Amino acid sequence: MKVTELEALIEAGTETQNLDFKGDCAWNAGSFAKDIMAMTNVQDGGRIVIGVKENDDGTYEKQGVSSVNVVTFKRDIMLDQIAKYTDPHVSFTVEFVKDSDELIFIVISIDAFQEVPVICRKDATELQAGVLYYRNRDKKPESARISNSFDMRDVIERAAIKLMQRAKRVGYEVPDKEKGVNKALSNERGDL
Repeated sequence: MKVTELEALIEAGTETQNLDFKGDCAWNAGSFAKDIMAMTNVQDGGRIVIGVKENDDGTYEKQGVSSVNVVTFKRDIMLDQIAKYTDPHVSFTVEFVKDSDELIFIVISIDAFQEVPVICRKDATELQAGVLYYRNRDKKPESARISNSFDMRDVIERAAIKLMQRAKRVGYEVPDKEKGVNKALSNERGDL
């Protein structure tokens, strides 16, 4: 991520379905698992920007991440630890970006699920096994269990489309209803 893109995200000062801000903190898989699962289940995945503090009035302020906390964000370890919570596994990258004020921010970019939505596989403090987490759209964006039919339908439809695309890539064809009817009639008449 370029510095200008990071600064534009922070300057916009709002979280979205695909963007979450967190204040200065160390890596903790249990604390990040819900957000990572929620982001992978939305269209196009999402980003978590660490080093942006939310003020009491709902505004956001650049804070950066301390050097003590920066060293706790090691991608390979993070992926291994998050894998304990997710089914199937989640893919993400971790970037360390310095802004124009020399503050360091950590950006976790989470890919959208590949074929099927990611479900929580392990109970933890804020997590429940068997639950599908999502960044809701019916109020201020937050990572939470799916709580309405609109969000659930969105996830199911995207999963169905991705599975159909995979089937096409490996050579399966979706039968054309008309061709199937004509073929069945031909078989009955003995045309084949």
